[in-house]
Amino acid sequence: MFFRDRRDAGRQLAARLGHLKGAEVVVLGLPRGGVPVAAEVAEALGAPLDVCLVRKLGVPFQPELGMGAIGEGGVRVINDDVMRAARVAPDELAQVEAREREVLERRARRYRAGREPVGTQGRTVVVVDDGVATGSTARAACRIARAGGAARIVLAVPVAPRDWAARLGEDADELVCLDTPWDFYAIGQFYADFSQTDDDEVVACLEEAVARPPGARRTGPRHSGPDDREVDVRAGATVLRGKLTLPEGATGVVLFAHGSGSSRHSPRNRFVALGLNRAGLGTLLFDLLTEEEEADRANVFDTGLLAGRLADATGWLRGLPETQGLAVGYFGASTGAAAALWAAAEPGARIAAVVSRGGRPDLAGPRLPAVNAPTLLIVGGHDELVLDLNRDAQARLRCESRLSVVPGATHLFEEPGALEKVTDLARDWFTDHMAPVSHAAR
Repeated sequence: MFFRDRRDAGRQLAARLGHLKGAEVVVLGLPRGGVPVAAEVAEALGAPLDVCLVRKLGVPFQPELGMGAIGEGGVRVINDDVMRAARVAPDELAQVEAREREVLERRARRYRAGREPVGTQGRTVVVVDDGVATGSTARAACRIARAGGAARIVLAVPVAPRDWAARLGEDADELVCLDTPWDFYAIGQFYADFSQTDDDEVVACLEEAVARPPGARRTGPRHSGPDDREVDVRAGATVLRGKLTLPEGATGVVLFAHGSGSSRHSPRNRFVALGLNRAGLGTLLFDLLTEEEEADRANVFDTGLLAGRLADATGWLRGLPETQGLAVGYFGASTGAAAALWAAAEPGARIAAVVSRGGRPDLAGPRLPAVNAPTLLIVGGHDELVLDLNRDAQARLRCESRLSVVPGATHLFEEPGALEKVTDLARDWFTDHMAPVSHAAR
């Protein structure tokens, strides 16, 4: 079995867990890679999502050897056999535990932003990871969930070694796995995209889950909360996959143009989109190319082609009954920023505002002077080459424009607080410049 990415794996795994619908279920994802998988499971089951924060307690002189694990709420699981064999003294255990407890608490603050953990006492807990290799982390997570009062534990993963049940059978009440191949040697071999999950994606998954009404699934428009659904975006004769989110009373919609090597599942763009949704703006995250087209790398860097797709998607969006009269903006990341500016420069584009994150506006070339949409260029202070390119590009713009530098940030804005700053800047720019379009203008 092969998975496109962790989200795809989560959807397939959720289909196998349908028997848990209606039960008192809590879904716990193992950070960081297990959380996107768990997010799909939680949504399908209409269950709350949280992280299962586990820190292995490594033997002091052999840290890869676990002598126990700790979880939140003072939960600890100690392997007395390893302690005796390794001759670890109580004070040495205390030192290791104190150090790991500090890391665990720091991550809890980062992921939950002050929210209390979801209660598991007396409930069915579904522990989810993106796969099992040795099983040590999954085993610790199950034991910690048990110590936290779970009435029943289900360990669910997309892929695991053939003998995984023998390794983990005593730690969970039920084991669910989609594939246990004979030729297993690494989890990543079963994913087309197994890129590292970062903290921002974990936070975005949890925030999305919190924003859903209890027990709700995103299967179509809702009367409470945003209209949030998967869509087929028509771009000429081509159909592109996308996700459209329309908060109640939205005054505008922002289309996202991702950079090379990314997609509508980009955790950074999803993080920004969530911030815009909270401010009452709709968002459309979609793939600019089909899977077949992406195989030709020349298409990925064809700014004219990508800009044409963005313009076609804009026309499709404006044709929807629920978006009639809404202002349209563009958010472009990396090379996608060039496509956004190119499309905004087209005659009759009527784009209310453009925001570029770590963008390459220089790739829009001679189109820059024709852009009339207010444009915000956001660049990391340590992204020196791109910063110079943005300064040169801004000098060629004839529209209202601003260059905002995020101090200490690099190209991907991975530093703590950097992406939050990008989101704040983009939100303020769009809300300041986007207003409903009059019927005459349409």
